[in-house]
Amino acid sequence: MGKGGEKFSQDENVKLEGQPEAKEGAGQGGFNGKLAFAIAASALGSSFQHGYNTGVLNNPQKIIETWISHTMANRTREYPDQQTVTFVFSVMTSIFCIGGMIGGAITGVVADRFGRKGGLLLNNIFVILAVICEAVSKTVGSYELIILGRFLIGVNSGMNAGLAPMYLAEISPINLRGAVGTVYQLVITVSILVAQILGLGSILGTAELWPTLLAITIVPSIFQLVTLPFCPESPKYLLSKNNENEAQNALSWLRGTNIVHEEMDLMKAEYDAVKMLPKVTMREIITNSMLRIPLIISLMVMCAQQLSGINAVMFFSSQIFMMAGLDNAGSTYATLAMGTINVIMTVVSLFLVEKAGRKTLLLVGFGGMVVDTALLTIGMMFAAQSKVASILCIIFVLVYVIMFATGPGSIPWFLVSELFNQSARPIATSLAVSINWTANFLVGLAFLPLAELMGPWVFIIFVILQALFLLFIYKKVPETKNKTLEEISAMFRQQSYQ
Repeated sequence: MGKGGEKFSQDENVKLEGQPEAKEGAGQGGFNGKLAFAIAASALGSSFQHGYNTGVLNNPQKIIETWISHTMANRTREYPDQQTVTFVFSVMTSIFCIGGMIGGAITGVVADRFGRKGGLLLNNIFVILAVICEAVSKTVGSYELIILGRFLIGVNSGMNAGLAPMYLAEISPINLRGAVGTVYQLVITVSILVAQILGLGSILGTAELWPTLLAITIVPSIFQLVTLPFCPESPKYLLSKNNENEAQNALSWLRGTNIVHEEMDLMKAEYDAVKMLPKVTMREIITNSMLRIPLIISLMVMCAQQLSGINAVMFFSSQIFMMAGLDNAGSTYATLAMGTINVIMTVVSLFLVEKAGRKTLLLVGFGGMVVDTALLTIGMMFAAQSKVASILCIIFVLVYVIMFATGPGSIPWFLVSELFNQSARPIATSLAVSINWTANFLVGLAFLPLAELMGPWVFIIFVILQALFLLFIYKKVPETKNKTLEEISAMFRQQSYQ
């Protein structure tokens, strides 16, 4: 991969050989109502599913486990042991990630065949089927239907994780690309918090209403089905299908003006460059160094996001707070506070990403997490004996969330779309999203057994991983702020010859 990450920052204005130079101001569009509508229609109906279904089983876990136990007893006339019930609930939780892996893997095919907008709309079929399964599960006495529903909503979320950031990146002007890309993670954080609030025992987390809690995931799907048809397909996708007039009309709609000639020229220059290259296949993206280097970076930042330990915190926040000395009620409210801080800091990162840059926020986020997670490990060792240590642990968890939301939470989702051109973007996104969901699954599967085995020392694993990812980001990840795809491609072209 060359001689180090410093090479990425050299000659920032280098252009692809034979391509026209980007005009000053090209692609530097402003924020307007139609663009905001397209962002809301695509993000709210997609990333809401991702976040909501990540956190929805957290609060009503005990109630659902009791129902599973009664359901098994009705079938066999004998109550199962707790280990069997816990296993069924674990499958119910983890099958969501397995669906996500599959959904991520087919993102590229769906994006190429049906388009970004078309793929998002068709993906709602999985939501409808999932809601039917989950809504009737209690009535018919079948926990298997919840498992099937969680798998289907996982497939939906996996595809959304690829399609929505791709659509957002392709409809946004260069100067807003990072901020718009951050919206995906913002909606995830909001939807996790909504799931945590609705799952409280005083709202929908009850023995009677938990099927309604699961079925509410249909609401953002309906919103998307009603609003997204009014939005245009990605102009870059339309151009790749030789629909230049439709691409220009779509771009004019998104920019709120007919004066889009400079941005169209930039898009056509990229498309003309892509047409001269062979079709990007799985073999090509691995063997071609111009594609392999950004692919490795994409896969590493996706792994970094999940293996940083964020889902260990999100999935098992209540247990962490109880380990720190809080009772059930206290841990629940601390988890809500954590979700609120996550939302607030993601909003802050939305504004920072175009000012500070992607690489800077990743370095700040991971650097802060290394220090904070090390302190959390030390604090957890003394939490049982010291009230001060238990309070510090709660603070360290909240600081961890702040550091994660600063950059590592949002940037990986749209960085993949920034590192690849039109022809390579779908297959690269498929690989990156699949790796993200696989890492998510592994953390969810391994954290509790490791926590039981290692106690507070389990967080040392995350400290080591965070430090390694921090070093990788410092050495290898380029800054993509305000750069055209031609400029980014040229950086990798230069790097491949180092």
